[in-house]
Amino acid sequence: MNSTVKRTIFGVLFLVIMLGGLLFHPYLYAALLLFMTGGMLWEFYHITLGERHRPGRLLAILAGLLAFLGTFLVTGYGFSPRLYIPILLVLLLAFSFIPEKDHTHFPEASYLFTGLLYIAAPLALTNLLVFRDGSYNGLLIVSFFCIIWSSDVGAYCFGMLFGQKGGKKMCPSISPKKSWVGFWGGIFMAVLAGLVLYLTGMLSFPVWHCLILAAIMGTVGVAGDLFESLWKRSFGFKDSGNIIPGHGGLLDRFDSTLFAFPAGLAYLLLFELI
Repeated sequence: MNSTVKRTIFGVLFLVIMLGGLLFHPYLYAALLLFMTGGMLWEFYHITLGERHRPGRLLAILAGLLAFLGTFLVTGYGFSPRLYIPILLVLLLAFSFIPEKDHTHFPEASYLFTGLLYIAAPLALTNLLVFRDGSYNGLLIVSFFCIIWSSDVGAYCFGMLFGQKGGKKMCPSISPKKSWVGFWGGIFMAVLAGLVLYLTGMLSFPVWHCLILAAIMGTVGVAGDLFESLWKRSFGFKDSGNIIPGHGGLLDRFDSTLFAFPAGLAYLLLFELI
């Protein structure tokens, strides 16, 4: 199968699964986000630790899943915050290194906590976007994804059309194809998406908030993309995985999201919009 055709088919399938999981039912949203959390943590620890420290990796992934599930039940269904007590399993992560005979890799314990902060925490916080007084509404998180996807598409199209010949590169040592033309094209498309989302009623905030929110998310999303690229290059990886044929791994698809979503949420909370 032609690579472009493969990318298109699986790209459309990916989009359908995402929209279906986010819009129709909170349980579908939870299942989708738990899969994303576990999958991205697995990819991150595979890149960072290889086959080392399996007990610690499994405990870290379990802690990440519990963090999302606990936040889901507390924000959406009024469960007691004491539900977070099981997340204290993460304290066992450091102890999982003690029985090992070779302690030369003990500093790698920090990577387990890095994965939780980098991946599990932002995804757990998405619960604050979908629940209002116990009622589920996926429009806001879908709007967030639309902004990020628009920014990614804009950066790619503007960068390939105008930034490859003579255009100044952003960070050639990290991502050789990224140009400043692509960056500004991505910001333009993110802001345009914010305007469209406002006009269609998917974003119900004042228009200037929608535009600023989109610009912030588009900008911070680029930082997330570069961070993941730098991390992979540091460990000699091109892709984080191959779970999505033609598109790489889950981390490759959601690298921008892991930075942009917390930034967008912080903006909304700062101005008391949610």
